[in-house]
Amino acid sequence: MKVLVACEYSGTVRDAFIARGHDAMSCDLLPSESPNGPHWLGDVRDVLGNGCDLMIAHPPCTHLAISGARWFKDKLSEQQEALDFVRLLMDAPIPRIAIENPISIISSRIRKPDQIIQPWQYGHGETKATCLWLKGLPLLQPSNIVAGREARIHRMGPSKNRWKERSRTFTGIAAAMANQWG
Repeated sequence: MKVLVACEYSGTVRDAFIARGHDAMSCDLLPSESPNGPHWLGDVRDVLGNGCDLMIAHPPCTHLAISGARWFKDKLSEQQEALDFVRLLMDAPIPRIAIENPISIISSRIRKPDQIIQPWQYGHGETKATCLWLKGLPLLQPSNIVAGREARIHRMGPSKNRWKERSRTFTGIAAAMANQWG
């Protein structure tokens, strides 16, 4: 299966699909941190029409996540641009699509998510509500429920790379996507 992982610099989801034998490519404006597979360094709009069977997209949440609601009034145009980008991804000419984002205004401005998952459902002892908007895909089933749940991601202290650390897909979630959707 030909898989596009949009807006992914880490390579985590791409590498999970490659490990299962799929032709997967990540795409981001940042270079990939993982040398294990192909990565398009540039705008995902340049590769959307390349005949993919599945796209998993992680649009930037900077102007969408409700964790930043106190700044919404100051970034209306940025928010509209971010929502337009999400709509573009949702409407891509790809038969199976998953859009991943935290709790955000996508739910109220476009549509409610099909599913909300947590890392602790996929082998990680952490909480971080993650919404999935799906097209042509089944709900992602929990694969390894663990105890000892902690809000580590939410409690991360300030740092220059905090945004990158908070945006990483957990490897257990990536493996479940590859196993169940691949």
